[in-house]
Amino acid sequence: MKHIVVTLDEKVVVGVSAKTSNEDPKMTEIIGGLWDTLYNTGIYGLIKNKRNEYAIGLYSDYTEDGGYTVTAGVEVGTPDNKDLTVKVIPAGKYAKFEVRGDVHTAVSEAWKDIWSMDLERSYTGDFEEYLTSDMDNAQIDIYIALK
Repeated sequence: MKHIVVTLDEKVVVGVSAKTSNEDPKMTEIIGGLWDTLYNTGIYGLIKNKRNEYAIGLYSDYTEDGGYTVTAGVEVGTPDNKDLTVKVIPAGKYAKFEVRGDVHTAVSEAWKDIWSMDLERSYTGDFEEYLTSDMDNAQIDIYIALK
């Protein structure tokens, strides 16, 4: 899977979060539940100071045992929602992968490829940026934080 290396400025994300791991049998259910909560309970509409309409799936707070925090949200200029999670995507170098296709299949396949690659990952915050809302022909950029 091809990628380019880009340098990004810091991003602030507001949304909803949960902890999981790739070994958690409920991982898919947990992540899907976050997206359901974000969009189907009105939270997305309540997020203030959005920089754009792109949804972000952020993976952060990696632990030695393979755990991590998942946040479903959007980038904001200034966080101003007291009851929601605020996460910072650090400025730095990222491997950028462009993913196109069915949102569930394409993202899942891309992550399988990424996990098998020999990238010099920093594990400071990896994220998916959903550029369209077309579930069947989605455009998603996946960014992997590099050392």
